[in-house]
Amino acid sequence: MDSFDLSLWVSFWFIFEWILRIAALFFVPRDRSPSSGISWLFFIFLLPLIGIFFYLLIGNPKLPLIRRKSQEVVTQYAALALREAKFTHPDQKKILDSEVEPQYQRAATLTKELTGLPVFGDTSVQFLTDYLGIIDHIINDVHRSKHYVYIEFFALALDDTTEPLFDAMREAVERGVVVRVLFDHIGSHKYPGYRKMKRRLRDDGIEFYPMLPLRFPGRGYVRPDLRNHRKLVVIDNHTAYTGSLNMIERSYHRKDAIVYDELMAKIHGLVVLQLKSVFMADWFAETNTLLRDDVVDVATAPIKDKGSIKAQALPSGPGYAFENNLKVFVQLFHSAKQSITIVNPYFVPPEPLILAMTSAAQRGVKVTLVNSEAVDQAMVAHAQSSYYEQMLDAGVEIFHYKAPTLLHSKYILIDDVALVGTSNVDIRSFELNHELTVIFYSTVVTKRLRAITNEYLKRTKQLKPSTWRKRSAGKRLLDNLARLTSSLQ
Repeated sequence: MDSFDLSLWVSFWFIFEWILRIAALFFVPRDRSPSSGISWLFFIFLLPLIGIFFYLLIGNPKLPLIRRKSQEVVTQYAALALREAKFTHPDQKKILDSEVEPQYQRAATLTKELTGLPVFGDTSVQFLTDYLGIIDHIINDVHRSKHYVYIEFFALALDDTTEPLFDAMREAVERGVVVRVLFDHIGSHKYPGYRKMKRRLRDDGIEFYPMLPLRFPGRGYVRPDLRNHRKLVVIDNHTAYTGSLNMIERSYHRKDAIVYDELMAKIHGLVVLQLKSVFMADWFAETNTLLRDDVVDVATAPIKDKGSIKAQALPSGPGYAFENNLKVFVQLFHSAKQSITIVNPYFVPPEPLILAMTSAAQRGVKVTLVNSEAVDQAMVAHAQSSYYEQMLDAGVEIFHYKAPTLLHSKYILIDDVALVGTSNVDIRSFELNHELTVIFYSTVVTKRLRAITNEYLKRTKQLKPSTWRKRSAGKRLLDNLARLTSSLQ
């Protein structure tokens, strides 16, 4: 190739790269946070071809249109079914669309607007923190089931810890109970015995589907890091579980010393029907089959163990038009008057949330963060560390749960409201993961969770500002680099 040909190709490549860079300015920032947009544009301007390739592969934080339409179909159907139930079930007339305290009414209205799910009264809840005890509770309720069992976990594995649950599901099917199971494809596939587990479910007559299975680019393609992170069990319209626990043995089959402490909410009352609608939406998305309450009629659903608690489900994820959980969390943080307590293992907050937290602390609200000394995701640990100095300077108290146990519980307390569920406080849970949170508008609930928090705090050590500022320059650099890459969503 002579020098003229070479210079021609160099000119062509130069022009091509600038076409890519300019084109990126039109589509990358659209409907995206400024920090994420700037990070992607920086990547594309630095390495145009590679940057565009990765953007096309993992740059869209939303599901394909057909799956988002599936979410809308089930949301509308669930809202219609709940409205109809209001007139057919006499106990529901006074407790559907309940009013909450004025301080929280904006958050309740926002949640209903985002999800179609109103505040329900007459709910009761029990919080479970013993790892094996949680699984035993679920197994016992499966043994007592009469009509259906719906089970959905990010990570589902067949091992010595979970074997009794698989036995209970098989026995339920044998006595005529409908058992349906969903598990995240990536979240479950990586654990030992995945094929054996699927074969076991199939042989036992259990309907099951992996959620968001990996596909090659094309029709129906979903970027591989969009995951369904929900943990949910619904039984016979009257009992539901949700929280942080995955259905797997306590060490998650790790080779190191880390084990996990969890928290699950066992819920009774009408809000269980809202949690059922979340399962229905995920089932429809994977199977294109709408579960039209053909197992138990909502109008005659056995609502037992009712309490006086007002509750509201908050599903979120890339199937929705907005970041439901982020919007509601920020709204409640701004409403805080006395205290905010965050118990969560992964804390990489987007700008609106960190501003709401630090603003609350600076106006006199007691803000406490409890996460873990143990690290199971190194980049996340460095990214969250980059926020500590900003929070400490604002007066936020930070506590680390002592290693080797990793505190995996996920809940937030804002005055007399509790948010309990599967969502981490990070960009992934706000933009990329399907999550599920239950909002409890109750002093009884917050009192119980504060007692649990106090027990957790006995196993923590507080992060002191003077000590934190002495960390090495190398650690600071890693923290800052991890923080920058966390925006590439």
